[in-house]
Formats: sequence, structure tokens, C-alpha cells
Amino acid sequence: MANRTESIPHHYYPSTIQLPHYTTNETPVLSLIAQFGFLWAAVLGIALLIIRRTRPTASRSDQVAFIWMCLTGFIHLFFEAYFVINHKILAGSQELFGQLWKEYSLSDSRYLTSDSFLVSMEAVTAFFWGPLAFFIAYCIATQHPARHALQLIMSLGQVYGDVLYYATSLFDHYFHGVLFCRPEGYYFWFYYFFFNFIWMVVGSYYAYQSAVAITRAFRKLGEVERGRKGI
Repeated sequence: MANRTESIPHHYYPSTIQLPHYTTNETPVLSLIAQFGFLWAAVLGIALLIIRRTRPTASRSDQVAFIWMCLTGFIHLFFEAYFVINHKILAGSQELFGQLWKEYSLSDSRYLTSDSFLVSMEAVTAFFWGPLAFFIAYCIATQHPARHALQLIMSLGQVYGDVLYYATSLFDHYFHGVLFCRPEGYYFWFYYFFFNFIWMVVGSYYAYQSAVAITRAFRKLGEVERGRKGI
């Protein structure tokens, strides 16, 4: 008798994908979201306490930037790194992050199939942008001069990653007829579009902020140089 992979029923699109290790999440969706929300709140609260203690005179803008860098660093370095490390067995995971990824994968099943682009993109995000976000937070707290150069690099990297993420799935949908997201609008607009668009918007804002700060710094340097030369 020929060997064949047993087809395990699942709710992901396309329905033809094989997930031999798949198991249904044991935790209700609302409980998963609540637990993840608690982690977010804990990171935000701790970050706020740290910046107020280490740099009490920081502007509101810098406080918000510090908190954002800590949050995005946490998500990149821990949540997204979990996917990279466990992508081959993710479909059967019952750990918190594993179940969260399986819930999100209802909007993009590529996360359960070890898609080469997603594994590569998430690896860069997790192991480059994650640590860098925490270092930028350190730069904000200590007023390190490298803050805006590093912030510009990371923010552009986040935006570029999101552009490629959107583009690859939409390309497969419109040109190859492959649908990775369930048809319910909730999964497309809330999970797939909104959660990723946050990094598009915030990343664009901090890239612009840093570009303006760097431009102003060079303009002032040019004025000083011209003043020394008596021009």
C-alpha cells in the first residue's frame, strides 16, 4: 500500500494546503487576545516607568518614542522570533505564541507552511530590527547622538518589509488566483491589514522625524562652518 499523507481538516485558505501536524487551538480566541493584550500593557507600563526614571525631563514625544521602541522590540525579538524558530511545527503548537500565530494565520496561511519569503523576512525583523529597537530606546533614554540615524534605518526597514509583505500576498492572489486569507472581512481588514498597517504608519512617521532631525543637524553644521569661514 502506497504511503500517503493523511489530510487533516482545518479552516485555512486555500483548503488544499496540507498541515500534517495541525491541531486546533485549545484556548478560546478572546482569552488569547486578552493574554497578548496583557503582555503589551506590561511592556508599555514598564517602559513608561523606565523612561520617567532614567530621563525625567524627556519630552512627551521622546517618552512616546521610547515606549514604542520597547514595544516593537518586544514584538520583533520575542513574538516574531518564535515564528522563525518554530515555523516547521507551528501548526501543532499549543503554546501561547503558537496559538496566537495560528489564529493570525487565518488571515495569512503562509505562516503555517514555512513560506520562504515570510521565514526570511521575519528572521530579519526579529534578529535585526528587534535588538536595534531596544538599542534605539537606550539612545533615547541617554540622548545618544546615533539615535536618529539608527531610527531612520530601522523605520525604513519596517516599512519596506510591510510593503513586500502586502505585495507578495496580493500578487499571488491577483495573478495566480491563490487566496491565503479566509473570506470573512474580519480576518482581512483587522488581522491582515490593520495590524500590519500600524507599522507602516508609525514606521513612516519615525523615518520622517529622523530625516528632519538629521537634515536640521547638517543645516546647523553648515551654518557653523560658513560662519567660521566668514561667508
